[in-house]
Amino acid sequence: MPDFTRYRNPILAVACPVCHAREGAWCKRPSGHKAMDLHAARRAEADRAFIAQHGPEAALEQDGEGDWIVTA
Repeated sequence: MPDFTRYRNPILAVACPVCHAREGAWCKRPSGHKAMDLHAARRAEADRAFIAQHGPEAALEQDGEGDWIVTA
């Protein structure tokens, strides 16, 4: 079960279906270099997994210290 509060960017809680970057790792370009942005398919997978885990009314917000919290 992905932990969307664990990483600086919650999308990193899921692996990338495009470049196969593991959970917690940034996406890679075909050359193997770090991508400028996370792949759209990974963002979509993170959305799908978050909704499946927390429901469609839940959201992620940052607290005053920059940590992520799940709100309903």
